[in-house]
Amino acid sequence: MTVLTLSCAPSAAAGPRWATDTAAPGGTVVTVSTAKQLQAALAAAVPGRTIRLADGTYRGTFRAAASGTAAARITLTGSAAAVLTTPTGGGYGLHLDGASYWTVQGLTVTGAQKGIMVDAATHVVLDGVTVHHTTMEGVHFRNSSSDGTLRDSRIHDTGLDRDGLGEGVYVGTANTLSDRSDRVRITGNTFGPNIGAENVDLKEGTTGGLVSGNTFDGDGLTGRNYDDSWVDVKGNGYVVENNTGVRTTDDGYQTHSVQPGWGCGTVFRGNRSDLTGATGPDRYAIDVTDYSAACPVTIGPGNTVTGGRGLVNPGVPVG
Repeated sequence: MTVLTLSCAPSAAAGPRWATDTAAPGGTVVTVSTAKQLQAALAAAVPGRTIRLADGTYRGTFRAAASGTAAARITLTGSAAAVLTTPTGGGYGLHLDGASYWTVQGLTVTGAQKGIMVDAATHVVLDGVTVHHTTMEGVHFRNSSSDGTLRDSRIHDTGLDRDGLGEGVYVGTANTLSDRSDRVRITGNTFGPNIGAENVDLKEGTTGGLVSGNTFDGDGLTGRNYDDSWVDVKGNGYVVENNTGVRTTDDGYQTHSVQPGWGCGTVFRGNRSDLTGATGPDRYAIDVTDYSAACPVTIGPGNTVTGGRGLVNPGVPVG
């Protein structure tokens, strides 16, 4: 692997210049320590490259558009003390815009409208990141960003405008079936406190994702935009398993059919729900709002509930 250090600010004509520190087989590592160096490194990224962030605050807009490959991913990595923030509080903290086969690891994103936006980018892995203090969503997989992963990360203090539009992670696009952000895996994360909408919102048009091993805290739910559960499933064929949730205004998990034929096929198993203090009209661990034989939902083994009115709303079979 070759390790490179950005030696000076890039010029518009010549592009970024790199100084080689050490060499080894397998790729290149670029170490950056300023916002301009990071912007240059993102613009110059090629398959197999690793961009390593020194600890510090990076103020600016950060966009990547080049893709890696299955055999040579592009990696952006830093510790939680490497902090990306926008100077105005608007826009995206980190925008992977058509940038497939990226791994983003360890760093922190804060102070933006939306934290990490994955746009038309497949096979993106967000691993061990922290996203907090955004006015809208923490993480968004959008525009058919399929086969993405958010794992072992921390999302809190989102939706600071308090209008019910600050989901922790948002998959797909509302009111359309053309956004096929399918097979997104959300695993081992800690959500909350102070998330201003659902911790996880899975939109119609998306299929086959996994929500597993997460911890949910509904402390920030407002009810202003129908946000009254930790997880809202409007897509098809999801598995929601082995999660733990506390503090909600109404339900733990919900499914909705906002488009005909959608909100179907979810499997719930092994989820532990504490509804203590919920004051909404339903108060079920799992509220299947549009259950029918044509749109089944499976309540599998191991789901438990404390408080509330019960495990699942009447008429939905358990087993």
